[in-house]
Amino acid sequence: MQNRTPRIPEQPAPNPVGPHGPDSPEARFTVELATVVTGARRRALRDGDRQIDTAHLLHSLVESDLEVREVFDGGPQLAKVLGYLVQRSIGYGLRWQGSVEDSGAVPVVRDPARDPAREPAAAAEGWSPSAVAAMEGALHRADLRGERRARGLDLLAALAADAECRAVEVLSRAGVDARWLGERAEERTAEASWWV
Repeated sequence: MQNRTPRIPEQPAPNPVGPHGPDSPEARFTVELATVVTGARRRALRDGDRQIDTAHLLHSLVESDLEVREVFDGGPQLAKVLGYLVQRSIGYGLRWQGSVEDSGAVPVVRDPARDPAREPAAAAEGWSPSAVAAMEGALHRADLRGERRARGLDLLAALAADAECRAVEVLSRAGVDARWLGERAEERTAEASWWV
């Protein structure tokens, strides 16, 4: 008997963004967070979206980061969030297609005096301004703790802090209080850092 399941074409390897090397923004992500970024990029490609946005980042975080999943209030809440994220390409979220996510969290015009090595890998073409702001927020949270590498929990806290981003809209529709979730993410990050 032949397998009649259609073969999904293999997605091209994601193009790395940003400068490379030990001082690059990508070098400042944990392996887990780098995996999240790669997953968000692939999801945007698969969904046919022009830009990686905060909902792509949230979806990839929830799917691939155990620490992030543990911050949610149990399986039913997490399942509801994933349900909304999955529906993005089949109904919910279709109004986002063709539009740029810009919650105003970061100015679109960049300061030319900023050090590009301190910019997140997301600061390349193909990322929404809100997603760039979230990646910057994650790196900033790591800096405040005196850590070189940002974690998935840093990104979750940064996403939750932007009340106007698509990730927070998804959380809200799923009945999750983004402020509460962000606070839990920051508490867990502080606990994990204390034990290191």
